[in-house]
Amino acid sequence: MPGNRLTLPNAITVARIVVCPLIFFLALSPANGARFWAFGLFVAAGLSDVWDGYLARRYDLVTDMGKLLDPVADKLLLVATFVPFYIISNRGAEADLVPRWGPMPLWVIVVIFGRELFITLFRAYAARRGVVIAAGTSGKRKALFQALFIGALLLWYPLRQLAEARSWDGLAWDLWQRLHGAWVGVTLLVAIILTVYSMLDYLWSYRSVVGIRS
Repeated sequence: MPGNRLTLPNAITVARIVVCPLIFFLALSPANGARFWAFGLFVAAGLSDVWDGYLARRYDLVTDMGKLLDPVADKLLLVATFVPFYIISNRGAEADLVPRWGPMPLWVIVVIFGRELFITLFRAYAARRGVVIAAGTSGKRKALFQALFIGALLLWYPLRQLAEARSWDGLAWDLWQRLHGAWVGVTLLVAIILTVYSMLDYLWSYRSVVGIRS
């Protein structure tokens, strides 16, 4: 296993970290082109997360640096998207609302980031007791639905803006809005449910860490 040198998977992870502030400001931009770029960069960042993990495992390039940087990149990507969503959707304009949700409630942000902070601290506590908490299935499913929601909403805003600028109407656009809006609303709901469930799942699976016995 390589040490802490900058392998290709680590370089990809670093690039994902670097692009997070750019996604943050592009998502907040009123310019339609910037919003489309935010969506494109998020998709690229998501695919890079899969790619660097595959390369690290396939070519035995798993490093301590990678284990540290990868979760940092994932959490920064959440900040770079959910914070702009909260700001945008609470501006008061109808076009800025989250489909099926309206203004994004503050409790959604608290649940999303609270879970990440809690699990990070729990992992650190477990590590001090010699227990390594690996990413579980529930956590991966949570991350998948968060990504599906983020990508859908990042695309929703510039599409709505483009539709207004070009006066799109008709059955096809109406159907697309309904389906896209429903997808955004449902994926956020599922992501929140899985966020809470995955935290409880980790706590139950590693209950021995806090002295709870079956």
